[in-house]
Amino acid sequence: MKCFSRYLPYLFRPPSTLHSSSCHTEADIISTVEFNSTGELLATGDKGGRVVVFQREQESKNQPHRRGEYNVYSTFQSHEPEFDYLKSLEIEEKINKIRWLPQQNAAYFLLSTNDKTVKLWKISERDKRPEGYNLKDEDGRIRDPTTITALRVPVLRPMDLMVEATPRRVFSNAHTYHINSISVNSDYETFMSTDDLRINLWNLEITNRSFNIVDIKPVNMEELTEVITAAEFHPHQCNTFVYSSSKGSIRLCDMRASALCDNHSKFFEEPEDPSNRSFFSEIISSISDVKFSHSGRYLMTRDYLTVKVWDLNMESKPLETYQVHDYLRSKLCSLYENDCIFDKFECVWNGSDSVIMTGSYNNFFRMFDRNTKRDVTLEASRENSKPRAILKPRKVCVGGKCRKDEISVDSLDFSKKILHTAWHPYENIIAVAATNNLYIFQDKVN
Repeated sequence: MKCFSRYLPYLFRPPSTLHSSSCHTEADIISTVEFNSTGELLATGDKGGRVVVFQREQESKNQPHRRGEYNVYSTFQSHEPEFDYLKSLEIEEKINKIRWLPQQNAAYFLLSTNDKTVKLWKISERDKRPEGYNLKDEDGRIRDPTTITALRVPVLRPMDLMVEATPRRVFSNAHTYHINSISVNSDYETFMSTDDLRINLWNLEITNRSFNIVDIKPVNMEELTEVITAAEFHPHQCNTFVYSSSKGSIRLCDMRASALCDNHSKFFEEPEDPSNRSFFSEIISSISDVKFSHSGRYLMTRDYLTVKVWDLNMESKPLETYQVHDYLRSKLCSLYENDCIFDKFECVWNGSDSVIMTGSYNNFFRMFDRNTKRDVTLEASRENSKPRAILKPRKVCVGGKCRKDEISVDSLDFSKKILHTAWHPYENIIAVAATNNLYIFQDKVN
């Protein structure tokens, strides 16, 4: 069974549980969450290669409070486990990223990717079926032509609404290393797929050819010092994109300058404070996510301990730095031993670029208001969330005696982590993936 839960708390509170199950397997763990451009649909991908699409309910006069609730719209198997016989490697079915294409007609389109293959899916509705074929009977079997004595005009009969997901394109055989991100261009004709060492540019209509636009692979792999961790197109300028690295740097590239963008146009990196230098400095400085603001003026990056906001016009240092869980700095040794230090947290903007959100451990997620400089820690869990109740802010205490409403840093559960989040493009509705549960939180004024 799939485990999805629903909730709304602070700003954001809970309704009812969508699907719930106390048991879950590795395949049930949610690996990506993404709203479409209108916010009416929300897609999740999991480690089992499945995509579940939720649709927002329309407002009802009898139940106006139900506006904003999301219910399952479509579920389909996007990727299957494969085996690369040339390299003797198993290719996982896990969905690494989902990206929606803008809606052009009644159907919806999304891109989903695992480690090697990107697929374009069409999600459409069907509420009529054709009847009255001449060469086939009602069961679909071919009729004997000698028995046909009259011609019939086929008609469309109403049927129960059926949502179909069909693969329209498969973009494969272009990546030697694991794909970590995909991004749709603002021209809506192209998209890019990024692995550890290369970025490829695809046309949505052409599956057998892609163009390599970034290649940082050294001639001698022993000289490799960094890898690409994430990449994204500018929301308005189709020639501009950005990619981040494991060394904590961000490179802005312009495709008008050259076909191969190995030479960047702008380079963003914050000089390291020598007083904070440690064995773990290089690991925690690796950027796990990079996002353009909706306006296209700013960049947001997430490393292990912080979220940084950069102005595209200032490369020397970040405009803002927010501490996500600085209380873990003293725990880096144990986090290294249990591999948590390599967790890749994502970050998201709200619709107006005034608030940013990212995840943490113990099913905590953090919100930072850029205008008021206030921040809040909230928890996504069934135990602390009752339907339509307002979530209370949580606090972590370091050392000494904790207050009643605080939790000790030593009591944090590092197996419960929120890596994937999404924010509705226009409203204060957020989706938070906590292991195999999906929580949807809504502004309390709604």
